[in-house]
Amino acid sequence: MRFLERERTTLAKLLPDLDPALREIPLRELERPGSPGIGLFRDSGGPGLLVPEAHHGRGATALDAVRVQRAIGSRSPSLAVATTMHHFSMATLVGLGDLGDGLEWMLIEGAASTNRIIASGFAEGRRGAGILDPSMTATVTEDGVRLNGVKRPCSLARSMDMLTASVVVPREDGQGDELAVALVPAESEGLSVSGFWSSAFLAGAESEQVTLTDVLVPPELLLRTATPAGARLDDLQTAGLVWFQLLMSGSYLGVASALVERVLLNDRVPDHDRVRLLVESEAAMAAAEGIARRVDEGDLGESALAAALYTRYGIQDAIAGIVPRAVELLGGLNFMSSDEVGQLAACANGLALHPPSRSRMTGPLCDYLADRPLVIA
Repeated sequence: MRFLERERTTLAKLLPDLDPALREIPLRELERPGSPGIGLFRDSGGPGLLVPEAHHGRGATALDAVRVQRAIGSRSPSLAVATTMHHFSMATLVGLGDLGDGLEWMLIEGAASTNRIIASGFAEGRRGAGILDPSMTATVTEDGVRLNGVKRPCSLARSMDMLTASVVVPREDGQGDELAVALVPAESEGLSVSGFWSSAFLAGAESEQVTLTDVLVPPELLLRTATPAGARLDDLQTAGLVWFQLLMSGSYLGVASALVERVLLNDRVPDHDRVRLLVESEAAMAAAEGIARRVDEGDLGESALAAALYTRYGIQDAIAGIVPRAVELLGGLNFMSSDEVGQLAACANGLALHPPSRSRMTGPLCDYLADRPLVIA
């Protein structure tokens, strides 16, 4: 089996039109602001990737999904990173659907059947915050809740159909507060998008600033979690973080794999150097697939999250070794004659920038190994 064949076969099975379309577009076009990549993802049915087939989705398993993200990352780093945020939001909604009363599944089915893109307004970028910890303030009114706040960077900001945001609202029984997930249509009055991302790298991910100013969310678009405000990580938050680590790791490994693929196709590179890169890349992917298999077996608890973090940091280290060696083996002429090698090399290192960082998790992971609860710093 050729390098990346398994991943691209999975992508072709689930989203058959996407890879051929991406292959036809130069990398520089896919990575610029206003990239066509997100539109191609939408047109291919990508928004429903993680939604069960019974609810009008593609029914991808976690193993399928991490392979799809690696395949997409090998074509467009920006698209892989941006779509991970959509899948992260969708996986959270699917989790709420399993816990809710049926309304959640109606919303999920609507998003999947019409290929709506969902951006994440969750607080995954703030220190000490769980994925559902509020990043917006909510004021209860007779018509629903009014939201105020800012999310930056927010991937998919210019292409999103809906924004998910976590809020704290009073419980319906009056017994304290609870966390809820608000679904905010992109056309809502008071929602605005402004520039934020100034880097040339990953510019196609549309990571801009989204501002909510007195945005009204009606009751039917407010999904309650039954989780008390300020509670320790619950099952839904833990599962969401496992999905985030898994899919983001696969995406960036795909970017590094794009460089490895160029080396493997270069007959002038000595065999032992090519095989070494192959072995290190596939070992990293095997680790990610191990986490995916745990997810598919229904293991989304605290130990799975710890394992996902170990794996994600291990993949960061693998990428840090693979990428510079691949660039060196491709040689200076490749680097000087095309922007692609430099662009891929710069983008591949982005995994280390996503929360939770290894430095902040050092203490919590040590505590976890000493039999204390896992805390996300």
